[in-house]
Amino acid sequence: MDKQIFVTKPYFPPLSEYIEMLERIYKSQVLTNQGECLKELESKLKDLLNVENLHYVTNGTIALQIALEALGIRDGEIITTPFSYVATVSSVLWQRCTPVFCDIELNNFTIDPNKIESLVTDRTKAIMPVHVFGYACDVESIQKIADKYKLRVIYDAAHAFGVKYKGRSLLSYGDISALSLHATKLFHTVEGGACIVNQRKISEKIDLIKRFGHRRDEHFCLGINAKQSELHAAMGIVNLRHFDEILQERKRISNLYENLLGSLVVRPSEQEGLEYNYSYFPVVFKSENVLMRVFSRLNENNIFPRRYFYPSLNTLPYVDRCSCPVSEDISRRIACLPLYPGLTDSDIKRICGIISDALGNFGGL
Repeated sequence: MDKQIFVTKPYFPPLSEYIEMLERIYKSQVLTNQGECLKELESKLKDLLNVENLHYVTNGTIALQIALEALGIRDGEIITTPFSYVATVSSVLWQRCTPVFCDIELNNFTIDPNKIESLVTDRTKAIMPVHVFGYACDVESIQKIADKYKLRVIYDAAHAFGVKYKGRSLLSYGDISALSLHATKLFHTVEGGACIVNQRKISEKIDLIKRFGHRRDEHFCLGINAKQSELHAAMGIVNLRHFDEILQERKRISNLYENLLGSLVVRPSEQEGLEYNYSYFPVVFKSENVLMRVFSRLNENNIFPRRYFYPSLNTLPYVDRCSCPVSEDISRRIACLPLYPGLTDSDIKRICGIISDALGNFGGL
């Protein structure tokens, strides 16, 4: 039987390196509450990502919620994308806000800036775009709209770790960017997330919010427990040592996919000025029927890609539904192929061969 190949797989650093970090934690007898490992990881991340204010928290969803709370957004409307993981809209709803869905553009599936302004009302408080698969939103156009209507911009940057756009970190755009550092991400801390903040005062507020809103016995604001543990931070410190090799391996796999699949599938467009992180390998098929039959053929061979992102979030049963035809269409036809360090050339060739054969049998794209 062929080995099972899933869409992603957590990176495991050398066990000896993590044990060394655990011995350090046992010696310190500190497990949480802003320990030395957490402080070290935050410092290293700021240096790597070239950002000034970074807060390491428990996950990417809470990072979005804290971002909204720090900006004083607890009600009103937030313009966001329907093409994302459900956590994007969940964070909006948990803040008792109303998501207003703006359709996406076809080139790389990010929010369509030409459709944002018509959705702005007197209840609009913010725009929450997503750097989908690590591709950059049109940050300049979005910021112009935000400035015109005095709106906040919070980027869901779960896929954008290490991405640079026009010579600067993609995470430095907008008021706040929220990262996910989940085990399946390019860089992970098992579970984790981060807020990257441009304004110092907002950064100080996030530092309070993530720790229940108080320092010692003095309480300042409503807070929540988003503190991360030393065990998670230690995994991050070790994984950072291997970030360059992880990135290069993902690039190698992506390039091999590109060479083998060629024009068999539709891919996102390259973006000028983008230094990409190869976080995912999305492909678009001619129809949902073709996608499902390709999936069936791959699954028969123990290969399990995933439908990122399905369904389009504007169709969820607990939101106010609206029409987003581009997102609805793409979400039915798109999938991400397996991509993680450890996949061999023969694995990729086998995956591409099955896809090629399947598409040939189904009449191509």
